[in-house]
Amino acid sequence: MAISVREVDPAFQGAGQKDGLEIWRIEKLQAVPVPKESHGKFFTGDSYIILKTTALKNGSFRQDIHYWLGKDTSQDEAGTAAIKTVELDAALGGRGVQYRELQGNETEKFLSYFKPCIIPEEGGLASGFRHAEVNAREHVTRLFVCRGKHTVHVKEVPFARSSLNHEDIFILDTESKIFQFNGSNSSIQERAKTLEVVQYLKDINHEGKCDVAAVEDGKLMADADAGEFWGLFGGFAPLPRKTFPELNGIDSAFPPKLLCVNKVQTVSVDCDCLTKALLDSTKCYILDCGSEIYVWMGRETALEDRKRAGLAAEELLREGNRPKSHIIRLMEGFETAIFRSKFNKWPKKAEAVVSDESRGKVAALLKRQGFNAKGITKAAPVKEEPLPQIDCTGNLQVWRVNDSEKTFLSFSEQCKFYSGDCYIFQYSYPGDDGEECLIGTWFGKKSIQEERTAATSLANTMIESLKFQAVLVRLYEGKEPIEFFPIFQNLVIFKGGASTGYKKFVSENGIQDDTYSENGVGLFRVQGSGPDNMQAIQVDTAAPSLNSSYCYILHDGDTVFTWIGNLSSSVDQDLAERQLDVIKPNLQSRMLKEGSEYDQFWKLLGIKSEYPSQKIARDQESDAHLFCCTFSKGVLKVREIFNFTQDDMMTEDIFILDCHSCVFVWVGQHVDTKIQAHALSIGEKFLELDILMENLARETPVYVINEGSEPQYFTRFFTWDSAKSAMRGNSFERRLSVLKDGVKPRRDKPKRRPITSSHAGRSSVPDKSQRRSTSFSPDRVRVRGRSPAFNALAANFENSNARNLSTPPPVATKPFSKSSSPDPVKPPQRAASIAAMSASFERPRQTLIPKSIKATSPDVNKPQSEASKPKPEVNATPTVKDGQTAVTPTIREDVKEGQPEDEEGLPIYPYDRLRTSSTNPAADIDQSRRETYLSSAEFREKFGMTKEAFAKLPKWKQNRLKIALQLF
Repeated sequence: MAISVREVDPAFQGAGQKDGLEIWRIEKLQAVPVPKESHGKFFTGDSYIILKTTALKNGSFRQDIHYWLGKDTSQDEAGTAAIKTVELDAALGGRGVQYRELQGNETEKFLSYFKPCIIPEEGGLASGFRHAEVNAREHVTRLFVCRGKHTVHVKEVPFARSSLNHEDIFILDTESKIFQFNGSNSSIQERAKTLEVVQYLKDINHEGKCDVAAVEDGKLMADADAGEFWGLFGGFAPLPRKTFPELNGIDSAFPPKLLCVNKVQTVSVDCDCLTKALLDSTKCYILDCGSEIYVWMGRETALEDRKRAGLAAEELLREGNRPKSHIIRLMEGFETAIFRSKFNKWPKKAEAVVSDESRGKVAALLKRQGFNAKGITKAAPVKEEPLPQIDCTGNLQVWRVNDSEKTFLSFSEQCKFYSGDCYIFQYSYPGDDGEECLIGTWFGKKSIQEERTAATSLANTMIESLKFQAVLVRLYEGKEPIEFFPIFQNLVIFKGGASTGYKKFVSENGIQDDTYSENGVGLFRVQGSGPDNMQAIQVDTAAPSLNSSYCYILHDGDTVFTWIGNLSSSVDQDLAERQLDVIKPNLQSRMLKEGSEYDQFWKLLGIKSEYPSQKIARDQESDAHLFCCTFSKGVLKVREIFNFTQDDMMTEDIFILDCHSCVFVWVGQHVDTKIQAHALSIGEKFLELDILMENLARETPVYVINEGSEPQYFTRFFTWDSAKSAMRGNSFERRLSVLKDGVKPRRDKPKRRPITSSHAGRSSVPDKSQRRSTSFSPDRVRVRGRSPAFNALAANFENSNARNLSTPPPVATKPFSKSSSPDPVKPPQRAASIAAMSASFERPRQTLIPKSIKATSPDVNKPQSEASKPKPEVNATPTVKDGQTAVTPTIREDVKEGQPEDEEGLPIYPYDRLRTSSTNPAADIDQSRRETYLSSAEFREKFGMTKEAFAKLPKWKQNRLKIALQLF
């Protein structure tokens, strides 16, 4: 498409280059920029062009262009606004979606830019008069009718009793008081939204200083405010049932009709069903859907053809006497989800690369003509993934589902999952307003449907027992959100299953049971971001399972290989070494760099073949969309809320927040309990509908969040005030109390307090400095940054009698509370109720202290010197609890990565006796630390560096050097 500089208005120079609003008013058939301080102020006699630029997470810009036509604007100005809109879109590279906005019938997207409302003023430039300025000391009483549950359409009507009706809500703005009259047939949500308009009028017209009164339809003179209100109308009189017609009288069942625009004529396209193949890139089309008319413009069409197509749509409205229908114009490649949904099997939407080329050509052309081309560049991409918004120092409990029951897993077993099983987990952790609770189900890829159903039912029972004060999440293997893995710290996922349901299913169907056996062959992919977030996932034992971006552990009984992908990082290699201590402790592994594998390695994988090199992509979080839901008789209907805020979510409704990587179902406190019970089903039906046509997977994580229990990983999408969701009353009552009393939202209940739990596996701590990464004694040296949960998991695999000295047993820690109650005898109501209810499905268990600790822990009843004499590596660290001093055993580990080792007391042996192939090996040495028994001189000779320099190397590099010298 060729664009002449004479076809582009100079006023659009540099437009659309940053996030926000830009507005132009049509003056003498030219577009004139409107100052930012005047945004939202419209005159009935004028026409405007509004550009909304939104910077998306993928780094691109989304542009929505609206042309607003006042009811008194001239035909010339309206036509100029329509044509200039096409020019602006062309200058932006054809990315924008264009909307025709008629005063009084604006789209919800348009009104969302100017919350809470727009109130056009009389006057205009072309009509020769301006809005009459009123003396500051005078006030004109005005009556407004308000319609809308999510966005409010405000229209001034004559100040007369005949303007009132039972269906709508009215605002009477007097000199000293603002009245809101609620029609008897209006909804609570509409009344609450109208209060935002009352607040707006109070601030604009009264400088925030005037009384506010709510008048209910049907209340007579007995109510003081009602009496005053009706007195202004000359007294009470019955109102008509309905005065105003519906806002949009177009039949919603209007069958879509496709028309091809051929210069000045429109020709109907005959077809049995609408398909993408009917649209030609060299032509423009009109899709008439009744209340909306879409103008589709092919990418290869000329600018004049696009202008003519827009005018043809305007003419179609005039001929059909449908002035309130919306006209939406869009470019090929940038169709909206609603438009695409009108067609059968619209192809998957891909990023329109051609648009970048188009924008580049337009930019080059405009630059040659002296224009600033920055406006059509892309936004800076958002490269970083969001970090897990959850505290990882809480208490974790896990159950495996066996048929219709759940079996509690011990602390050492709770981080081992099987792909054929279903699990339920409860995680309590410190949040912003006290203790938070997350209850979730995890379904393995090969788990059976009966156990999935049972897991869902059992989790719902747990949620109900907590009076819906916990968050529920449904997860599938391979689709876990970023908050999941840090909760478990180190998770191992094995093939097969351990549940009775899975075993029965395999047996009855004659399926080979591939459940993991430590004595057989197993291949594990290692992934994660660090010691507190790492996973080992068993994959098919075949070459295609390898990936150059990861490290793998392959074992056949006691034969172990560590495969290092060429594109893996040092972090990946460190995690692989840590996972070795879990999967195959006490065994030496042969480290294989990609490309230098042994024949034995490929023999175990069956045959050498090609494998991928790109990291496995997880669903990326996209820009969030909020939907209001209605659910009746199994049918889900949704309506998108644009430019949403916390105030858009009413306590009477259910809302869905879709960020593509996961879906949140928010349930208001005043939602009917029968509908509340279907919250998870509503989320699953939303995935099936795929409203945005973004190819949502059925396995996408679904969260169910009840009002008042919002976690941080949900509230981060808003500017959140937790006090608002904790107020008393319905939406209207809450906002009216704030508006009338001028007070901040009052909480309905105290802040959430810690959820007491009998589980002593992990605990929260009172200070961030003492959390997981530093939860050991300060004078204790840590090995490889391991966490208590990691060591407990590793201990389960290890033989306590033949323990690898470099892998210490876990530390026995006592649970701490992040926030202490001032009166421990009387805990807060919420914490006490949750604690009592949690006990109904928690299994009491003793604090986990490994035998190796119990056997060597000093006796606190003996003198301190005697207790600490036998085992110098175990220290008694005093802790204070309830005013008494107790001794908590800790283990002094033998080495800390990145620091030289303490060699005091170690004997010195020659290199020949320390080699693994020595004929006269040294006795009574730590087999995993042979190099530490070398003298400093011989160490420098063999390794080419000092012991201090060696200790600073990554562990995998240390092992490589030790292997080369036969010291590993």
